[in-house]
Parts: sequence; C-alpha cells; structure tokens
Amino acid sequence: MSPPESPKIGQPSEPGEYDEGMLALLQIIWGDGFLSPGGADELARILEGSDIKGCQVLDIGCGLGAVDELLVAQYDASSVVGVDIDPALLEGMRTRIERANLGTRIRGVKVEPGPLPFATASFDVVFSKDSLVQIPDKPAIFSEIRRVLRPGGRFLASDWLRAGTGDYSPEMMEYFRLEGIAYNMVTLEQSAAALRGAGFVDVDVKDRHAWYLNLAQRELDAMERTLKPTILARIGPARTQHFLDNWRQLVLVLNRGELRPGHLKATKPRDA
Repeated sequence: MSPPESPKIGQPSEPGEYDEGMLALLQIIWGDGFLSPGGADELARILEGSDIKGCQVLDIGCGLGAVDELLVAQYDASSVVGVDIDPALLEGMRTRIERANLGTRIRGVKVEPGPLPFATASFDVVFSKDSLVQIPDKPAIFSEIRRVLRPGGRFLASDWLRAGTGDYSPEMMEYFRLEGIAYNMVTLEQSAAALRGAGFVDVDVKDRHAWYLNLAQRELDAMERTLKPTILARIGPARTQHFLDNWRQLVLVLNRGELRPGHLKATKPRDA
C-alpha cells in the first residue's frame, strides 16, 4: 500500500486508515494492542489523581482495546464501552477482550462521525487517548462528551495538539503526508477554551511535548537499530523505509515544537 499523495487535514478519520502494516509497526513500537505512544505508563499519567474504580467509562477511539483492558483489569472500572469507526480495529478489540475473559465488562461499538449514540447522562467517565485529533469539530465533540456524562462526571484524555494557529509549515505538511491519516489539530489553549465553552469546569491541561520529544527520538533509534530486523520481517523493506521516513519527520516537527501532545481533564458540573 502506497502512502497517500496528500494529507487529510480538516476531514474526519475514515475506516481502514490503519492498514495491516501500520498496525504491525505501531504495536512493535508501542506495545501489543496500543496505537499511540506511552503504553500503560502514559495511561497511568493521564489517570493520575483520578480514581475510576467502580465507574462506567466510555472510551472514544478505542482501537484494539489494550487501554480498555487496563481500565478494567488494573484500574477497576465497573465497565467500559469502547467506540471506534473502524470495524477491523473493533474485531481486534473483541478478540483481545475475549482472550482476557472480560467480555461481560467491556464491549466495542462501531459508530459513525457525529453525535454519540448514547443517552444523556450514561457514563461516569469519558476517556480518550490520542483519538480526538481525528475529529474536526472540537466544540461539538466536547458538547457531546458533556451530554453523555452524568453530573459530576469526568473527562480524561490525551491528544495530538499543535503550536500556534497559523498555516502549517512545509515540514508539518510532509509529516501529514507520510502519516496518511486525518489530523485536525488545535492548540492546548484552544482545547481548554472549547471545554469551558462546552460547559465544563475544573479544566486542566498539560503540555506533554518534552516527554514525547525524548521518547520519539528513542523510538526512532530503536527502529533504525535493534527493532529493524523485526520490522523488516513483519512488513517488508518498502513499508519499513516509509515508516522510518515517517518517524524522522515526526522527530523533526517535534524538535521544531510544532507537534505538541497534551493531556486534557475537565468535569461536568454536579448541578448540570
């Protein structure tokens, strides 16, 4: 599969953007079942100070379900509903959850872009790890998240964000081209403002740029050295070279400060 000729900026994500080669590569780098960086350690940082024991959780962009398994098995959420637009990812999640014997507490739901298919005040926690970047309308998704939360419910997330609001640099556009998936990025400050505008309180945001700048360089080093034989064996030389180019461009835009991962936390008022 060749990388697309142009990025999909400003468009929603589409099913099938994560092909088999990409899924294999991301899990070699980030761990079994993880499609974004940091694995269990980064999940712990997102949840730091937020007890979800006994909570009913909605996970937006559940992917292959490794996070959902941890939310139940390690953090003792009562139940997790994971939503995604990609049926292939959801099938991978189903297999994983069945293998872990957690099918009574975790389920995956295929959704379409737009309003969430859940009743108002259905969840104690809405969680998302690096998936909201694929949704263009931030005020709309934050309003939907607030709607499905119960009064006093919490929103806990990480996301891919940007620095500044001007045109993207040529370097960033090349990164988007190599990635080949939808990127709809705003700044950390814009995210906080949109959460407040949607009616959330106790909005807390954290810049995670320094953390991922360091990690991404180590990931690239591993891809070029210790992990390269494994990657070549799994996805072949052409796709390996594509992803090496992709990661070099990732490190470049991180070094330029243009790509800035962040954490987002907010609460639905108890009287709402």
